[in-house]
Amino acid sequence: MPTELSRHALIIGAGIGGLAAGIALRQAGVEVDVFEQADGPRDAGAGISLWANAIHALKALGLQGSIECASLTYAAGGLRSWRGTILASLPVDELQRLFQPPVIVMHRADLLAALLEAFGKARVHTAARCVAIHQDEAEVTAVFADGRHVQGDLLIGADGLHSVVRAQLHGARRPRYAGCTAWRAVVPFDAQTVLPGESWGRGSVFGQVPMPALRERRESNGPGGRVYWYATRNAPEGGRSPDEKAELRRLFRGWHEPIEALIEAADPATILRNDIYDRPTLDVWGQGRATLLGDAAHPMMPFLGQGGCQALEDAVVLGTCLRESGDVPAALREYEARRVPRANRFVWMSRRAGRIAQLQNPLAVALRNRLVSLVNPSAQARRLARLIEPRF
Repeated sequence: MPTELSRHALIIGAGIGGLAAGIALRQAGVEVDVFEQADGPRDAGAGISLWANAIHALKALGLQGSIECASLTYAAGGLRSWRGTILASLPVDELQRLFQPPVIVMHRADLLAALLEAFGKARVHTAARCVAIHQDEAEVTAVFADGRHVQGDLLIGADGLHSVVRAQLHGARRPRYAGCTAWRAVVPFDAQTVLPGESWGRGSVFGQVPMPALRERRESNGPGGRVYWYATRNAPEGGRSPDEKAELRRLFRGWHEPIEALIEAADPATILRNDIYDRPTLDVWGQGRATLLGDAAHPMMPFLGQGGCQALEDAVVLGTCLRESGDVPAALREYEARRVPRANRFVWMSRRAGRIAQLQNPLAVALRNRLVSLVNPSAQARRLARLIEPRF
C-alpha cells in the first residue's frame, strides 16, 4: 500500500463537497480534519435533486441507506409555459426506464446531516475561517483568522463560490453574475396536487418538486407533505425587496396553478434569495499539495441541477486517486485530469441552459417555446441520461 495513505488532509469547507471528500479520503486511509468558517454545521438551504451520478457517489461513500428514508423518488417531470401549456413531457414509465436509479429529491439540510453523521462531528472544526494557505514541497499550511496555523500533507479547498483557497491559487476575481436572481423555499403542501417540473415565462422560471413529509408526519401516518419550489427572474445584481414574498406574488401573479398557492404557503422568513453566479472554467484546479473541489473548483448555474451532484463525483474520484497513488501531488493532478473536463462541461451546459430559460424578448420566447415543443422528449432524455452516467 502506498506510504502516503497515512498522511493528513485539511479540507476547507463543511458543505456537501467538503464532508463527502472527508468521507472519501478517510475510506482511502487518510487522516482528515474539516474546517468550517460558520459557528456550527451548515443546516440552511432548500431542496436538492440527486441524479444517478450523485446517487452512485453516495452509494460509494456508504450513504445510500441513510438517504433513502429522507428522500422521495422524482418520478415525473415536465416543461410548461407560464400559462400551463405543456412544452415537453415524458410518461412516468419512460422516465423510470431511462434514469436508473431514478432521480430523488431531499432537503439539503437532510443530506448535510447524513454526511456529517457519516464523517463524524469530532473532526469538524467550526468558527475556523481560513484566510491564507502556504505550501512547500513537504507540507501545506492553512492560516485561520484567529491566528492558528495548521499543517497537513494535502489541502482541499471546498469553500464555495467565494473560495479563499481558489483566490490563493489562481488570484482573486469576482464571480460572474448570470443576470438573474433566485428564490427558494420548502413549504407544507399536498404534494399530489403539484405539477412536477418547470414553467417558463419571459425572463423568469418557476419550478416545483415534491419532497417527503417531515419525519414525524411519516411516522404517525398523518396528513401533509412538502414541496420544494424555486423561482428565477432577470434582475440587476444585488437587488433585494423588503418583502420577498410580496415581490414573488407580483412577479408570478396569473401563472398557472398551483404556483400562486405555493408562494402563499411559504413562511416569509424561510424564503431564500440568492443572485446566480458562476466563474470562468479552469484547466487546472490546484498546485502542489493543494486542489479545489465542488463550487470552489467549478461553480455552475443551477439550471441542470448538477452543482451538488458534481461535488459528490469530485469527492469519490479524489478518494480513488489518493488510494491509487503514494505521491500526493501526483494524485491531486490525476484527480484534476479525471474531473476537470467533465465538470467544465457541466458549467458550460448549465450556462447555456440558463440563457435559454431566461430569455425575455417576446419574439425570442415564442421561438424558444415553439422549438422546445418540436424536440423529441425521449431523445432529449436519452442524451441527458447518457450525460449523467457515473464516470468514476
